[in-house]
Amino acid sequence: MAGRFPRRALISVSDKTGLAELAAGLNELGFEIVSTGGTRAFLQQQGAKVIDIAEYTGFPEIMDGRVKTLHPKVHGAILGRPDVPHHAEAIAAHGIIPFELVVVNLYPFEATIAKPGCTTEDAIENIDIGGPSMVRSAAKNHEHVGIVTCPSQYPRVLTELKSGKLSHEFKRELAAAAFACTARYDRAIADYMAGMVGKLVAEEVPEGVTVDNEKFPRVLHLDFERRMPLRYGENPHQAAAFFVERNADATTLAAFEKLHGKELSYNNLLDLDSAMAIVREFEQPAAVVIKHNNPCGCAISDSLSSAFEKAYAGDPVSAFGGIFGLNRVVDAATAEQFCIPDRFVEAIIAPGFTDEAFQLLTTKPKWKNNVRLLRVPGWPSSSSASAASLDYRRVSGGLLVQTRDDVADPESEWKVVTNRQPTDAELRDLRFAWRLCKHVKSNAIVFAKDGAITGTGAGQMSRLDSSEIAAKKSADRCQGGVVASDAFFPFRDGIDQAAKAGILAAIQPGGSRNDPEVIAAANEHGMTMIFTGRRHFKH
Repeated sequence: MAGRFPRRALISVSDKTGLAELAAGLNELGFEIVSTGGTRAFLQQQGAKVIDIAEYTGFPEIMDGRVKTLHPKVHGAILGRPDVPHHAEAIAAHGIIPFELVVVNLYPFEATIAKPGCTTEDAIENIDIGGPSMVRSAAKNHEHVGIVTCPSQYPRVLTELKSGKLSHEFKRELAAAAFACTARYDRAIADYMAGMVGKLVAEEVPEGVTVDNEKFPRVLHLDFERRMPLRYGENPHQAAAFFVERNADATTLAAFEKLHGKELSYNNLLDLDSAMAIVREFEQPAAVVIKHNNPCGCAISDSLSSAFEKAYAGDPVSAFGGIFGLNRVVDAATAEQFCIPDRFVEAIIAPGFTDEAFQLLTTKPKWKNNVRLLRVPGWPSSSSASAASLDYRRVSGGLLVQTRDDVADPESEWKVVTNRQPTDAELRDLRFAWRLCKHVKSNAIVFAKDGAITGTGAGQMSRLDSSEIAAKKSADRCQGGVVASDAFFPFRDGIDQAAKAGILAAIQPGGSRNDPEVIAAANEHGMTMIFTGRRHFKH
């Protein structure tokens, strides 16, 4: 192609990142650059030599730029195969000059609809038509045309062109990325349009079932990018990888930076996510210890080091080899608590680490070489995407989808149902235990006192079993403390067990047919009890 035609590149992009350097490199290699309105103006300002697309086609941009590249001389130059005789004849007959390279990225549709106050008109005008058409044309004809859709591809494109031409393997790789790009783009538009017309019709919803049409599309398409392979899955014989949502919120696990330590496993990430979710619940300095996706210790205090010490004391035996989460930058005083002999730590996740703390954690304890230190820069603010996001769980042959259990429980809806009102200290501990309880596997029972877990019963088939486990873990440390239950007590035995352990206050959703019996039991024991009216199962 280079011997018969000038080397030409078509450039039409929304994202100008790295574009000046690409254009300069192409000009140096002898490429003529053909470009459109805004892109052409930008390149000319950067000193690049550019041919206006209208000069090449002989037809002006019209209709506010809606029509500028939808022209036979553009798509003929992209789709034409000069090695096929009748294609070559058409190219010559119509004065077409083939493009060796097409550089296109699309109107920012997803970014536009994510903006507060985005109107339907704004969204529609950011649906790119010419861009995807050129991308698909070039990707189809990748034997002859290199299609570049992302600024991250620019350096390799220039490197290969400087060596002569793009390799067949690289052009095929670019084409695959291009089709993935247009597929994601069209999916985003389709989902948006589905939201405009309504996704479920009334006759499809079973009687008595309420469905939020704004949350659940008729057809669910998921778009995740692989971030990293993992050491293994739940067990060493299972392979695993971590995939992240596109444009994931900066306060989520997707944004973590591993600062130190060995590679992560599937279970590590599950526990780290739980640790983040729990300490994000609290405004005060907070620390949590996670084992098998349950908090075995958690506390709030006036300082991070104090919160950590109280959390570790919640269950020192279970804390060995745990995952630790903290909602403040880890300082030296807190790092020293980690480094006490016989305390073994798998991973720590926090908003950051001071230089002194990082030095201590990576040099002092015997596990220094392996401990994973993870930073999530968006902490301690809560996730802006959290309330709108969905939870997914795979089942055989399908997927269960639900909204996240992130909505705060308004205390205005709480009711004291016993004879005795809670004291101020009891109410503080009830708030703490209730926030924590929803992060414990059901049937969940949490014993707490002075802003710290004293014992947890998690994942048992009977709420009484969970109560007995929490009491055993607490020993005598829960005297005068509180209990939180993620769902109602079906019988009085759970309250009796808590009272036997020394608990003086309880918080639970209520709603059992045996509520009168449970309330009577609390009154008999001189306990105060709050009904919240909202259940927090975590299966």
